[in-house]
Amino acid sequence: MLLAVFADIHANRQAFSACLDYARARGARRFVCLGDYVGYGADPEWTVETVMDLVNSGAMAVRGNHDNAISTPSETMNAEAQAAIEWTRGRLNAAQRRFLAELPLTLEEDDRLYVHSEASTPARWRYIQSTADAARSLVATDAHVTFCGHIHQPSLYSMSATAKMTSFIPTSGVPVQLLGGRRWLAVLGSVGQPRDRNPAASFAMLDTATGEVTYCRVPYDVEAAAARIRENGLPLWLADRLKVGR
Repeated sequence: MLLAVFADIHANRQAFSACLDYARARGARRFVCLGDYVGYGADPEWTVETVMDLVNSGAMAVRGNHDNAISTPSETMNAEAQAAIEWTRGRLNAAQRRFLAELPLTLEEDDRLYVHSEASTPARWRYIQSTADAARSLVATDAHVTFCGHIHQPSLYSMSATAKMTSFIPTSGVPVQLLGGRRWLAVLGSVGQPRDRNPAASFAMLDTATGEVTYCRVPYDVEAAAARIRENGLPLWLADRLKVGR
């Protein structure tokens, strides 16, 4: 079965729509969403409702820190992120807010773990920025593959049976075999706000039959997404950064 795994959608309707279309056109039959459906972008209602519909149709979804901030005002964020969260609270209805609040921090399926940030302490929202960070997450779970997001930059880590670590930035469109002798941490880029200087939306697809993961980049209408941010009075930098992918 082909799984499409999305992270950090951030209320970017144009990017998420493009990624869903891309995945479905290539045969994805199951969807997994790794949190941060809201924040930064200007279409939180549509995004949350779309994720809710996916879950009702069998998708899996976990909670991210921006989702958590909707019901937990004490979450610490920078001024622009906080402004977007406060605006978003006023846009979501009660059912959408409840959906975000009740999402789990982690989910497991077969030999896979899904989490927004990392596996050792999911509620602390730590970033995977190094092999040491990746190792901390990997030793916290017995899963063969952990999928996470949060940092908005794609990377792939693995740990051998002797705890030797490897890491690299995967090439878009090139499948990587997730060998059975190692454990893997697939850090996804962001659907809605990439930060690796590539504005194209980022997600990954896993072929559960072959054990191959493929990172995908999907161009979308960046200007339309940026215009929605400006039209709604959100901080201008949230629109500008979409064009440069940072």
